Amino acid sequence: MMEVKEKQFTAELEAALESVQTDQKDKLFSYTEKINQVNLYRFLEKAVQLAFPRTFWSSANEDFQMAGAGHAFELSAEVSGSRYDQVEQDWNALLSDAIIYNPYHTSGTGVVALGGFSFDPLKPRTALWRNFPSSHFSIPNYILTQIDGDYYFTINRFISYEDSYASLLEELQNNRQTLLDNRGQQNDTSVLRIQHKKEIAPDQWKKTIKKATDVMKNTSIDKIVLAREVRLHFNQAANISDILKHLVDTQSNSYVFGYEMGGDCFIGATPERLVKVKDDEVLSTCLAGTARRGTTVEEDEQIASNLFEDSKNRKEHNYVVQMIRSTMETYCSEVSVPDEPVVHQYKTLQHLYTPVRAKLKKEHGIFSIISGLHPTPAVGGTPRQDALAFIRDKELLDRGWYGAPIGWMDSNNHGEFAVALRSALIQKDEASLFAGCGIVEDSIPESEYEETKIKLMPMLSVLGVD
Repeated sequence: MMEVKEKQFTAELEAALESVQTDQKDKLFSYTEKINQVNLYRFLEKAVQLAFPRTFWSSANEDFQMAGAGHAFELSAEVSGSRYDQVEQDWNALLSDAIIYNPYHTSGTGVVALGGFSFDPLKPRTALWRNFPSSHFSIPNYILTQIDGDYYFTINRFISYEDSYASLLEELQNNRQTLLDNRGQQNDTSVLRIQHKKEIAPDQWKKTIKKATDVMKNTSIDKIVLAREVRLHFNQAANISDILKHLVDTQSNSYVFGYEMGGDCFIGATPERLVKVKDDEVLSTCLAGTARRGTTVEEDEQIASNLFEDSKNRKEHNYVVQMIRSTMETYCSEVSVPDEPVVHQYKTLQHLYTPVRAKLKKEHGIFSIISGLHPTPAVGGTPRQDALAFIRDKELLDRGWYGAPIGWMDSNNHGEFAVALRSALIQKDEASLFAGCGIVEDSIPESEYEETKIKLMPMLSVLGVD
C-alpha cells in the first residue's frame, strides 16, 4: 500500500479492534480503497492459491464487474416460507453492527453480499446440488470491483475481541499483496474439450411436455415451463476463471456470474435481469419470447419481425409483463410500463423485451421485489402455484439454482439480481447444463426440444464445442 493509505488502513483497523474489544462483541470490519488497474481473472486465480471460494459478477450493458475471494460471513436460510425475510433480517443485523470505512459509496464496494436462491425450496434436493442450500449469500473476504474504468479493493474481515492486531494486520496485508499481484503462472496451453455429452432422458422430457399440454386442455393452467439437463465430461478439470472470461468476452448484453461452493461452481451468462435497485429507483425487465439469429442481415430482420408478430410468443411475453407490473404496484409507486415490447438481440438469440420502472416504497427492499417476482411466468408458468406444482411433481430435473434469482447487494443500498439462465454447474471435469422453454396448450414437443438446443449453445460454445 502507499504510505498514506497504509496509515489510513492501520488506523481504521486499530479503531475497529478497539471497538470490538470494548463492546466484547464480534463485528464485521470493512475497508475500501481505490487502487490501480488489476486483472480480475488473475485475481480469481490467486484466490485459488489461497484456497478461497470465488464469486464473480459482470453486469449487462454496464462497465461493472466484481470478483470475490473467500467467505468473511455467510447468510443462509433453509425454511422455504421465510427464506427471503430471513436473509434480509440477517443482512440488516450484520450491517447494523458493521464497522465500514468506504469514502466512495460506489456500487459493489463496502460490504457486498453475493449469492442466490434455489428455484423451488419445496423440491427435494438431489446429490447434484448438495453444496448449494435453498439460499446462500457470502460477504467475500476480499472484493475487487471494476466500474467505469476505476478499480476498488475491499477487505471484509469478521473481527473477534480475542484477535491480535499484529496477526490481523499481517494476514490482511499478505493476502492483499497476493491477490493484487498481476504476475501469474504461464498461460495454460491445454484446451478444454468435451469428451462425452449425455442428454438426460430427452424422450421422457418430450413425454412430460405432452402431459403438460393435456393438463392445460382440462384446467385453468395457461403455461408451464419445463427444463432439461445435459451432462458433460471434459478432458480435464475446467478452469473457472478462463470460462468466466470467455463468457464476458463472447456473451454481450448478458449478466455473467460465478458462485463457488464446496468445490462446485455455478456459472452462467443470462440475458434476463430480475430486478435492479439503486437507492429508491427500481428496474425490472421482461425477456420472454425467443428466436434464433439469422445468418444474413435480411434473414435476421425477418426472424425478428416474425418473433414480434408471433401470437404465442407475444402471449407468453405479456404474461410476464403483467406479473411484473402487479408485483411492482405492490411494493413500489410510479410504475411505468411501455405499451409493447421491442426485440433485443444477443450473439446467438433474440428476445422480446419490455422494461418496467418504478420507485421503491420506503418500507420495502430488494428482497420484497424478489419474493414477489420469483418465479416469473418466463421460468415457472401461470398461474404460478399450479404451474409450480406440476413442475415439482413431473419435471425430471432438480433445478437447484437454475432459473432462480442470483445477484448481489451492498451497504450503499444498491443491488441487482438476474434470473440464472444459460447456466451450468461445473464439478471439476464434469458439468450439468440446463435449458427450458414455456409450454402452452398447442406446444409441439419436438419444436420445444429444438428450442432448448438453441438455448444450450451459449454455454456449450465456451465449454469445448467447436
